[in-house]
Amino acid sequence: MKVALTVLTLWAIFILSCQSKGNNTSSEVKDLIPKSNYAMLVVESENCIYCKQLDKDLKNNPTLKSAVEGIDVLRLLAESNAKVRYRIDGKEGETTEEELARMLNVRAYPHIIFYDSKGEIVLRIPGYAPPKTLACVVEYVKNELYNKEELNQYLKRENCI
Repeated sequence: MKVALTVLTLWAIFILSCQSKGNNTSSEVKDLIPKSNYAMLVVESENCIYCKQLDKDLKNNPTLKSAVEGIDVLRLLAESNAKVRYRIDGKEGETTEEELARMLNVRAYPHIIFYDSKGEIVLRIPGYAPPKTLACVVEYVKNELYNKEELNQYLKRENCI
């Protein structure tokens, strides 16, 4: 009887551990519409080493962590068929992550797109940027300097590159 109860308990634990936890259901739609004034959309690829480095930078670099406070940092996996809701580049709707990456003409990874709450793209950064430079770029967007000055001028003036 004890053996049967032990086997039944182990079987139940195995079955429960294999079930979805509810946060990753295929019917769930990821929302890419910013709640803040600006969003930083990181379009990444599964096998991209620079994407992994950017993820580490965003988690571990204090300057970069401080810079992204107050904006929405969102992620899009270019190979994913997960559904997303978006308002970017004058378009709004639902599609897959893969299709949205294609619609945004992303061809290199990581690809960082900054856009405002209305969905207007204000800046694109194709490729990896070191933490110091990316932190300056975030400040450039947050302070709306893209309306006043070229990015490269700003980065040189602020000693970011």
